[in-house]
Amino acid sequence: MTEIATLAPAIDAESLIADMGRRARAAAAILALAPTDQKATALKAAARALRASAATILDANAQDVARGEANGLSGAMIDRLKLDPKRLEGVATGLEAVAGLTDPVGQIIDETKRPNGLLLQRVRVPLGVVGIIYESRPNVTADAGALSMMAGNACILRGGSEAIDTSRAIHACLVDGLDEAGLPADAIQLVPTTDRAAVGAMLRAAGLIDIIIPRGGKSLVARVQEEARVPVLAHLDGICHSYVDKAADPAKAEALVVNAKMRRTGICGATETLLIDRDFADPGRILAALLNTGCELRGTSEVRALDPRVKPAMAEDWDTEYLDAICSVALVDGVEGAMAHIARHSSAHTDAIITEDVATAERFLNGVDSAIVMHNASTQFADGGEFGLGAEIGISTGRMHARGPVALEGLTTYKWIVRGTGQTRP
Repeated sequence: MTEIATLAPAIDAESLIADMGRRARAAAAILALAPTDQKATALKAAARALRASAATILDANAQDVARGEANGLSGAMIDRLKLDPKRLEGVATGLEAVAGLTDPVGQIIDETKRPNGLLLQRVRVPLGVVGIIYESRPNVTADAGALSMMAGNACILRGGSEAIDTSRAIHACLVDGLDEAGLPADAIQLVPTTDRAAVGAMLRAAGLIDIIIPRGGKSLVARVQEEARVPVLAHLDGICHSYVDKAADPAKAEALVVNAKMRRTGICGATETLLIDRDFADPGRILAALLNTGCELRGTSEVRALDPRVKPAMAEDWDTEYLDAICSVALVDGVEGAMAHIARHSSAHTDAIITEDVATAERFLNGVDSAIVMHNASTQFADGGEFGLGAEIGISTGRMHARGPVALEGLTTYKWIVRGTGQTRP
């Protein structure tokens, strides 16, 4: 694997990405025709390689974490970066889970026979070459590589400098899997430099890269969306809401809200704003439960009147993705008030209602325009693995192509196949 030290200080990013893109395009042509069993074999072999290389990977990760702490990375970023034996085993089992998923390539979406006898079919095909630009999370190297390859795509991975040693160690295992299965190593490539010029070159690589998927902080995603000459699949913020309706079960509401906020505060599916119906019987119980777990609450004056430990909320709090043990809180007038607040402030990622009133739940589920809407469930379930997709390459909050967790099906497109018996158009 190429080391940064072997590259010239001022790299020719355009040439580097162009070369990687051409090799990825050639690999994609092979992958598009690869049988399901061969792709699954590559992922299972990669999982074995991960387990066999656990000590090497964890040592590389420890170096990344130490460097990140020395450079002042936030606690949320360190949490995303850090691997331990349990998390690494999760990466390996994730590869095996993707290997066991139904292969979407070649699936017939629908078909119809025209009066003139023509048979028309829409058939799933790979996107081609996928570029993934991401920060911190080294598991993305495995997830993105696995999902792209299983969907018949080649991918070019550009991980962040903070996780470079871990990403390289994981990438080596993916290449081992490809080699064992007889698939081209260029099917999963890792950009060998942390120079940010490589990101710009990927964003301009129209004709070589078919789609860009960013995973990272707001500044990264914003840059990608602003500069890309290639289609982008992304979400900018994860400003997720949990709404406690007046008909919520108090014990259930307490458990769900605490989990939605505090299970892992640094993930995009963590609840950032809690909305409580003014007619809910015991809002103080929910506030106390969060505060007692160490969560800082920022609320309106009427929320602060319920518990003096609540700090005042500023206007920007309602539009902030904290990724930390901080939650903004407001009281609202029923489900309509909650939906109005969400419409103003949600990032269209994940929003949840907690209620025992089925009609109110349906009003929320049908009326909130987010990629994921939930009833009586923690927003922390906003994850491809939890959705039974094996893993995810990201969550899309847009309305084109794919929405919500993007996994195998989201990494395909379709083509029309028309079968005739000699028909000519009059």
